[in-house]
Amino acid sequence: KVTELVLDNCRSSNGEIEGLNDSFKELEFLSMANVELTSLAKLPTLSKLRKLELSDNVISGGLEVLAERCPNLTYLNLSGNKIKDLGTVEALQNLKNLKSLDLFNCEITNLEDYRDSIFELLQQITYLDGFDQEDNEAPDSEDDDDEDGDEDDDDEGEDEAGPPGEYEEEDDEDDGGSELGEGEEEEEVGLSYLMKEEIQDEDDDDDYVEEGGDEEEEAEGVRGEKRKRDPEDEGEEEED
Repeated sequence: KVTELVLDNCRSSNGEIEGLNDSFKELEFLSMANVELTSLAKLPTLSKLRKLELSDNVISGGLEVLAERCPNLTYLNLSGNKIKDLGTVEALQNLKNLKSLDLFNCEITNLEDYRDSIFELLQQITYLDGFDQEDNEAPDSEDDDDEDGDEDDDDEGEDEAGPPGEYEEEDDEDDGGSELGEGEEEEEVGLSYLMKEEIQDEDDDDDYVEEGGDEEEEAEGVRGEKRKRDPEDEGEEEED
């Protein structure tokens, strides 16, 4: 029932992976990167296999086996192998469903008109080394870009629509906060004044009584002080 199998960096025995056999009938993705694979002759029949990763091995030919044993391949990665000429790649013509082929870091990429030659030879493929004939990236990268673009668009829309709503909420909060704030400030002032009054009662009852008397006579502290100073000033003038 295994559908995906990754054997990267394992070591092959005589060019094959031990234990990989026809019992993996449901396998859709197989990765055997850097396993020192020299041949595909021992590859089991995997009729449901869609993606095959064979990068960084030492495969130089025998690719016709793929069409026989993995006829439904849509993606094949042979980058970093020993593939040198178009004749070797020609065997992939029988992979009718193949859409993406990767030959990056193979000697064949040094051939003149390499890309045009491969696209002409394998007309069923859409992407070579991650790009199509017009140098557009393969679907995975495009999908990522589209998702990023959609996210950016959403972010922009939020930015445009966001400020008015935020300001309205802030205004509402400010209005409510100001009403609550005044009440809270009044309560805080009352509490602090009472606490101050109690402390003064304990520490200096006489002083507080005198101050309280002055305040009662003059009605307001600040104006009381001014009024209190005025008679004194008048008294001094009369003495003079």
